[in-house]
Amino acid sequence: MKCDFYKREREASLARLAAMKKRAGRIVLLRSLAFIAAVFAFAASRDGHAAGTILGILLLALFVLLVRRHQRARRAQAREAARLAVIADCLARFAPARTMQEPSAKEAAAAAMADETKPLDWKRFLDDGTAYRKKARPQDTDLHLFGAASLYQFLSCARTKAGREHLAAALSPVPPAKETIRARQNGAREFIDAPALALGLLTLARLLPDGHDTAPIVRALASDAESPCGKPAAQDTSHIQSDDAARNKTPPAGTAGAMLSFGRILLPILSFSALVLAAIGPIDIVVPGLLFSLQLTLALAFLHQNSALFAPLRGASRALARYEALFSAIESTSFAGSTMRAMQAALKKDGAAHSLRRLATIAACTGQRANLFFFLIANTLFLWDFQCAARFLRWRTKHGTRLSAWLGAWAETEVLLSLATIGQTREASTFPVLLDGAPRLMAKGVTTPLIAESAAVPNDADFSAGTAIITGSNMSGKTTYLRTLAASAILAYAGAPVCAASFALTPMTVLTSIQANDDLSRGISTFYAELLRIKQMVEATQEGTPLLLAIDEIFKGTNSADRITGAKATIRRLTQETNITLVTTHDFELCDLTSGSGLPIQNYHFEEHYEADQIRFDFKLKEGRCHTTNARYLLKMAGIL
Repeated sequence: MKCDFYKREREASLARLAAMKKRAGRIVLLRSLAFIAAVFAFAASRDGHAAGTILGILLLALFVLLVRRHQRARRAQAREAARLAVIADCLARFAPARTMQEPSAKEAAAAAMADETKPLDWKRFLDDGTAYRKKARPQDTDLHLFGAASLYQFLSCARTKAGREHLAAALSPVPPAKETIRARQNGAREFIDAPALALGLLTLARLLPDGHDTAPIVRALASDAESPCGKPAAQDTSHIQSDDAARNKTPPAGTAGAMLSFGRILLPILSFSALVLAAIGPIDIVVPGLLFSLQLTLALAFLHQNSALFAPLRGASRALARYEALFSAIESTSFAGSTMRAMQAALKKDGAAHSLRRLATIAACTGQRANLFFFLIANTLFLWDFQCAARFLRWRTKHGTRLSAWLGAWAETEVLLSLATIGQTREASTFPVLLDGAPRLMAKGVTTPLIAESAAVPNDADFSAGTAIITGSNMSGKTTYLRTLAASAILAYAGAPVCAASFALTPMTVLTSIQANDDLSRGISTFYAELLRIKQMVEATQEGTPLLLAIDEIFKGTNSADRITGAKATIRRLTQETNITLVTTHDFELCDLTSGSGLPIQNYHFEEHYEADQIRFDFKLKEGRCHTTNARYLLKMAGIL
């Protein structure tokens, strides 16, 4: 059972986290004792005991060492808590909330440590993709691609804004090139076959800010990369605090360039040399004082320019360090698939991890400027701002334009990790086979990932160019069947596995009319809304584009006579050699289209049966037309009849 892997990992992670907390507690105790002992040792040295001074220094050094050790321990705890959060999300995808146990005290503690709530049901994940749902694309709503309880919500493991955008773009009703699909299949298979690898990368990604937007820093670092004092781009205040005054005042590049080239090295050397000479006697102490004052004056004179230069890095050091950890993990992993190997080779060639480590260090150094005391001392002694500026400009000139490709590579990795979700959390899953030739869709045991695997009823499909008219009683499974096939096709085109024993299809644009609703603001009725979707299908058919069409309860928004007449005409128009058309209906009259028309139209149905005065459904597709209805029975159950 795939679920067992995550359960074992959860128990191991909880044990490690408990041990880490105990170890951290011991470090805190030792740190406190070392500090107190150092205080007493220095106090004893005031009576002339040299040993006390030496011991105090040693204890103080021990205290500093333990402080750093405690910081590392806290970082390790944060990583372990992030790992628990990822595991909890994976477990949430195996079953709905009603079958999941409440979190234990240890899990609750881990959740508090990670400062986030662990959902017990994937339908409660905060990232549901609602922002990517387009009103002009009805498939998004019809097939539950985006929004609450959607495919996107089930799949998404992306932590960055770019990764989420890439995933949303992948869930498209228009298939990309086969090479793109196969490349993504290859990458997703890599993470399905190596769940520990996927878990490790997702753990590192979990430490990133939720929905982290890398676009502002990419724009800022890519712009004016060759200029020593280029004007920074506008910044996103989500991770960088804007400074209008700093951005609007940029001194001439020539002066600053000369300062960076010569003064940043020469002045500190002259200042310290003068200080040494003043100490031994040849020159007056005023000279080094004037030189150090000059350094501080220069730092203040170029304060606005340097603030503008450093604006893209403000507040970004931690995020950059985490991206560096991600790229280090990718560069050091032995991948089996060609997709990830190619990405790894490109990152290694550019030295992405090493370069981001340097940028994170520069960002951390520039961040020290926020401390006024540090700013004054560091610039007085070392021209700190100019040292940082020189390092940053060298980095930007060399790597600024490459950052977009590096972060884009991680965004695509997030897509692959998300597409692997079905294969990681469903026992019955397979990668679709892409066929050539005329439209074809074949499936064995296909289900939807939106229903718990234990509750889903698998069905088969074997459709070629033509129309399938599907009849059946209410609640028998007609609409779910349409959604399952159409959504599985979109998953296939995204490069993801589908919930099936086997699945094969040709590239087809997926068009749907399932959940057509009225729009009062535009004066559009339900019938007219459906009519617009059917019109789109007819126009696409005329263009000769291979189509997979799914129409639920065709023309249900109008009277029966017009509905039947319009449905017959529509089915004849849509039954083309380029289309696979799936139509559900309660109008048995449409079943007669299979005889005498000469068109490739077939009848299928779902049926119910009754046991102990209870209605039962098997939710299995069968050939032929339906001969039963259950509306009257359901009305009686509701107390209406």
